[in-house]
Amino acid sequence: MILATAEGPAEIAAMVERRVSGLPLEHVVGWAEFCGLKVAVDTGVFVPRRRTEFLVRQALAAADTARPLVIVDLCCGSGALGAALASALPGAELHAADIEPAAVACARRNVAALGGRVYEGDLFAPLPSGLRGRVDILTANVPYVPTDEVGLLPPEARDHEPLVALDGGSDGLDIMRRVALAAPDWLAPGGTLLVETSERQAAAALAAMSAGGLRAGLVTSEELYANVVTGVRQARGGLSGGS
Repeated sequence: MILATAEGPAEIAAMVERRVSGLPLEHVVGWAEFCGLKVAVDTGVFVPRRRTEFLVRQALAAADTARPLVIVDLCCGSGALGAALASALPGAELHAADIEPAAVACARRNVAALGGRVYEGDLFAPLPSGLRGRVDILTANVPYVPTDEVGLLPPEARDHEPLVALDGGSDGLDIMRRVALAAPDWLAPGGTLLVETSERQAAAALAAMSAGGLRAGLVTSEELYANVVTGVRQARGGLSGGS
Protein backbone atom coordinates (compact mmCIF):
# COMPACT_ATOMS: atom_id res chain seq x y z
CA MET A 1 0.00 0.00 0.00
CA ILE A 2 2.87 2.36 0.74
CA LEU A 3 4.53 1.64 -2.61
CA ALA A 4 1.21 2.12 -4.40
CA THR A 5 0.65 5.48 -2.70
CA ALA A 6 4.02 7.20 -2.34
CA GLU A 7 5.30 9.32 -5.23
CA GLY A 8 8.99 8.78 -4.68
CA PRO A 9 11.74 7.38 -2.43
CA ALA A 10 11.57 10.29 0.03
CA GLU A 11 7.85 9.83 0.56
CA ILE A 12 8.27 6.06 0.88
CA ALA A 13 10.86 6.59 3.61
CA ALA A 14 8.62 9.08 5.44
CA MET A 15 5.64 6.72 5.29
CA VAL A 16 7.71 3.78 6.54
CA GLU A 17 8.95 5.90 9.44
CA ARG A 18 5.37 6.84 10.38
CA ARG A 19 4.28 3.20 10.20
CA VAL A 20 7.22 2.06 12.35
CA SER A 21 6.22 4.67 14.93
CA GLY A 22 2.88 2.83 15.32
CA LEU A 23 0.54 4.86 13.12
CA PRO A 24 -2.07 2.60 11.47
CA LEU A 25 -1.16 1.78 7.88
CA GLU A 26 -4.43 3.27 6.63
CA HIS A 27 -3.61 6.58 8.33
CA VAL A 28 -0.11 6.49 6.85
CA VAL A 29 -1.31 6.12 3.26
CA GLY A 30 -4.60 7.96 3.77
CA TRP A 31 -6.92 5.25 2.49
CA ALA A 32 -8.32 1.77 3.08
CA GLU A 33 -9.76 -0.83 0.75
CA PHE A 34 -13.33 -1.65 1.73
CA CYS A 35 -15.81 -3.68 -0.33
CA GLY A 36 -13.70 -3.02 -3.41
CA LEU A 37 -13.65 0.75 -2.84
CA LYS A 38 -10.67 2.96 -2.08
CA VAL A 39 -11.96 4.83 0.98
CA ALA A 40 -10.18 7.94 2.26
CA VAL A 41 -9.21 7.58 5.94
CA ASP A 42 -7.81 10.70 7.59
CA THR A 43 -5.58 10.69 10.66
CA GLY A 44 -7.68 10.34 13.81
CA VAL A 45 -10.60 8.69 12.01
CA PHE A 46 -11.77 5.14 12.77
CA VAL A 47 -10.35 2.67 10.25
CA PRO A 48 -13.01 0.45 8.60
CA ARG A 49 -12.42 -3.20 9.45
CA ARG A 50 -12.41 -5.95 6.86
CA ARG A 51 -14.88 -7.98 8.96
CA THR A 52 -17.42 -5.18 8.61
CA GLU A 53 -17.73 -6.05 4.92
CA PHE A 54 -19.88 -8.92 6.21
CA LEU A 55 -22.36 -6.37 7.61
CA VAL A 56 -22.53 -4.68 4.21
CA ARG A 57 -23.24 -8.01 2.53
CA GLN A 58 -26.07 -8.69 4.96
CA ALA A 59 -27.54 -5.24 4.32
CA LEU A 60 -27.46 -5.85 0.57
CA ALA A 61 -29.10 -9.24 1.03
CA ALA A 62 -31.96 -7.56 2.91
CA ALA A 63 -32.41 -4.77 0.36
CA ASP A 64 -35.39 -4.54 -1.97
CA THR A 65 -33.59 -3.67 -5.19
CA ALA A 66 -36.83 -3.16 -7.13
CA ARG A 67 -36.90 0.51 -6.09
CA PRO A 68 -34.54 3.27 -4.94
CA LEU A 69 -33.78 2.89 -1.24
CA VAL A 70 -33.14 5.25 1.65
CA ILE A 71 -29.91 4.39 3.48
CA VAL A 72 -28.72 5.83 6.79
CA ASP A 73 -25.22 5.12 8.13
CA LEU A 74 -24.90 6.05 11.83
CA CYS A 75 -21.56 6.23 13.63
CA CYS A 76 -20.32 6.45 10.08
CA GLY A 77 -16.63 7.17 10.70
CA SER A 78 -15.08 7.48 7.24
CA GLY A 79 -18.44 6.77 5.63
CA ALA A 80 -17.20 3.43 4.28
CA LEU A 81 -20.40 1.47 4.93
CA GLY A 82 -22.69 4.06 3.39
CA ALA A 83 -20.40 4.48 0.39
CA ALA A 84 -20.26 0.72 -0.19
CA LEU A 85 -24.04 0.38 0.01
CA ALA A 86 -24.78 3.36 -2.21
CA SER A 87 -22.24 2.12 -4.77
CA ALA A 88 -24.01 -1.23 -4.94
CA LEU A 89 -27.54 0.24 -4.96
CA PRO A 90 -27.90 2.74 -7.82
CA GLY A 91 -30.32 5.56 -7.11
CA ALA A 92 -30.18 5.11 -3.34
CA GLU A 93 -30.63 8.15 -1.11
CA LEU A 94 -27.72 8.16 1.35
CA HIS A 95 -27.49 9.96 4.69
CA ALA A 96 -24.73 9.49 7.28
CA ALA A 97 -23.91 10.92 10.69
CA ASP A 98 -21.11 10.91 13.24
CA ILE A 99 -20.37 12.83 16.42
CA GLU A 100 -16.68 13.34 15.54
CA PRO A 101 -15.94 16.43 13.38
CA ALA A 102 -12.91 14.76 11.78
CA ALA A 103 -15.00 11.76 10.80
CA VAL A 104 -17.70 13.96 9.32
CA ALA A 105 -15.18 15.82 7.16
CA CYS A 106 -13.67 12.53 5.98
CA ALA A 107 -17.05 10.92 5.28
CA ARG A 108 -18.13 13.89 3.19
CA ARG A 109 -15.17 13.30 0.91
CA ASN A 110 -16.09 9.64 0.50
CA VAL A 111 -19.80 10.03 -0.22
CA ALA A 112 -19.83 13.27 -2.19
CA ALA A 113 -19.62 11.54 -5.57
CA LEU A 114 -22.56 9.35 -4.57
CA GLY A 115 -24.77 12.30 -3.72
CA GLY A 116 -24.73 11.42 -0.02
CA ARG A 117 -25.14 13.88 2.82
CA VAL A 118 -23.25 13.72 6.13
CA TYR A 119 -24.35 15.34 9.39
CA GLU A 120 -22.47 16.06 12.62
CA GLY A 121 -24.16 15.08 15.85
CA ASP A 122 -25.19 12.33 18.24
CA LEU A 123 -26.82 9.35 16.51
CA PHE A 124 -30.23 10.32 15.05
CA ALA A 125 -30.24 13.88 16.43
CA PRO A 126 -28.76 15.66 13.37
CA LEU A 127 -30.79 13.76 10.76
CA PRO A 128 -33.55 15.58 8.85
CA SER A 129 -36.94 14.90 10.42
CA GLY A 130 -38.26 14.01 6.97
CA LEU A 131 -36.38 10.72 7.18
CA ARG A 132 -38.62 9.43 9.98
CA GLY A 133 -40.42 6.30 8.88
CA ARG A 134 -38.62 6.21 5.52
CA VAL A 135 -35.30 4.44 6.16
CA ASP A 136 -34.94 1.08 4.39
CA ILE A 137 -31.39 0.22 5.49
CA LEU A 138 -29.99 1.55 8.76
CA THR A 139 -26.40 0.58 9.52
CA ALA A 140 -24.89 1.55 12.85
CA ASN A 141 -21.29 0.52 13.32
CA VAL A 142 -21.52 1.48 16.98
CA PRO A 143 -18.61 1.20 19.42
CA TYR A 144 -18.93 -2.11 21.26
CA VAL A 145 -15.72 -2.55 23.26
CA PRO A 146 -16.49 -2.62 27.02
CA THR A 147 -14.87 0.33 28.79
CA ASP A 148 -12.58 -1.86 30.89
CA GLU A 149 -11.25 -3.59 27.77
CA VAL A 150 -10.34 -0.55 25.68
CA GLY A 151 -6.83 -0.63 27.16
CA LEU A 152 -6.39 -4.16 25.82
CA LEU A 153 -6.88 -3.10 22.19
CA PRO A 154 -3.91 -3.01 19.80
CA PRO A 155 -2.01 0.29 20.05
CA GLU A 156 -3.05 1.23 16.49
CA ALA A 157 -6.63 1.45 17.76
CA ARG A 158 -6.32 2.73 21.32
CA ASP A 159 -3.66 5.34 20.53
CA HIS A 160 -4.78 6.59 17.11
CA GLU A 161 -8.55 6.15 16.82
CA PRO A 162 -11.07 8.30 18.72
CA LEU A 163 -12.20 6.81 22.04
CA VAL A 164 -15.82 7.60 21.18
CA ALA A 165 -15.53 5.16 18.25
CA LEU A 166 -14.31 2.33 20.49
CA ASP A 167 -15.82 2.60 23.99
CA GLY A 168 -19.29 1.05 24.18
CA GLY A 169 -19.81 1.47 27.92
CA SER A 170 -19.71 -1.01 30.78
CA ASP A 171 -20.80 -4.03 28.73
CA GLY A 172 -20.07 -2.54 25.32
CA LEU A 173 -23.72 -2.18 24.31
CA ASP A 174 -24.72 1.24 25.64
CA ILE A 175 -24.81 2.93 22.22
CA MET A 176 -26.32 -0.09 20.52
CA ARG A 177 -29.27 -0.06 22.95
CA ARG A 178 -29.91 3.62 22.24
CA VAL A 179 -29.94 2.95 18.51
CA ALA A 180 -32.26 -0.06 18.81
CA LEU A 181 -34.79 1.84 20.94
CA ALA A 182 -34.94 4.82 18.58
CA ALA A 183 -34.72 2.92 15.28
CA PRO A 184 -38.43 2.03 14.90
CA ASP A 185 -39.29 5.73 14.59
CA TRP A 186 -36.94 6.05 11.62
CA LEU A 187 -37.27 2.71 9.82
CA ALA A 188 -39.81 2.21 7.07
CA PRO A 189 -42.09 -0.82 7.44
CA GLY A 190 -39.87 -3.77 6.57
CA GLY A 191 -36.74 -1.63 7.06
CA THR A 192 -33.70 -3.26 8.67
CA LEU A 193 -31.25 -2.10 11.31
CA LEU A 194 -27.85 -3.85 11.23
CA VAL A 195 -25.13 -3.61 13.89
CA GLU A 196 -21.88 -5.45 14.47
CA THR A 197 -21.12 -7.03 17.82
CA SER A 198 -18.97 -9.72 19.42
CA GLU A 199 -19.96 -13.34 19.85
CA ARG A 200 -20.32 -13.03 23.64
CA GLN A 201 -22.46 -9.90 23.31
CA ALA A 202 -24.81 -11.36 20.71
CA ALA A 203 -27.52 -12.59 23.10
CA ALA A 204 -27.75 -9.23 24.86
CA ALA A 205 -27.76 -7.41 21.53
CA LEU A 206 -30.63 -9.57 20.30
CA ALA A 207 -32.55 -8.74 23.48
CA ALA A 208 -31.95 -5.02 22.85
CA MET A 209 -33.40 -5.32 19.34
CA SER A 210 -36.47 -7.07 20.69
CA ALA A 211 -36.83 -4.47 23.46
CA GLY A 212 -36.98 -1.84 20.72
CA GLY A 213 -39.90 -3.65 19.11
CA LEU A 214 -37.88 -5.04 16.21
CA ARG A 215 -37.79 -8.61 14.90
CA ALA A 216 -34.29 -9.63 15.91
CA GLY A 217 -31.91 -11.95 14.09
CA LEU A 218 -28.25 -12.96 14.12
CA VAL A 219 -25.93 -13.86 11.24
CA THR A 220 -22.30 -14.87 11.67
CA SER A 221 -19.18 -15.43 9.60
CA GLU A 222 -16.56 -17.76 11.03
CA GLU A 223 -14.17 -16.77 8.25
CA LEU A 224 -14.25 -13.08 9.16
CA TYR A 225 -15.02 -13.62 12.86
CA ALA A 226 -17.99 -11.32 12.36
CA ASN A 227 -21.33 -11.20 14.15
CA VAL A 228 -24.15 -9.02 12.82
CA VAL A 229 -27.38 -8.49 14.73
CA THR A 230 -30.37 -7.35 12.69
CA GLY A 231 -33.68 -5.79 13.63
CA VAL A 232 -36.59 -5.52 11.22
CA ARG A 233 -39.49 -3.14 11.68
CA GLN A 234 -42.65 -5.06 10.91
CA ALA A 235 -45.44 -3.68 8.77
CA ARG A 236 -48.39 -2.29 10.70
CA GLY A 237 -50.38 -5.14 12.16
CA GLY A 238 -47.46 -7.57 11.95
CA LEU A 239 -45.73 -9.19 14.90
CA SER A 240 -42.27 -7.99 15.88
CA GLY A 241 -39.71 -9.24 18.31
CA GLY A 242 -40.47 -8.23 21.88
CA SER A 243 -44.16 -7.57 21.23
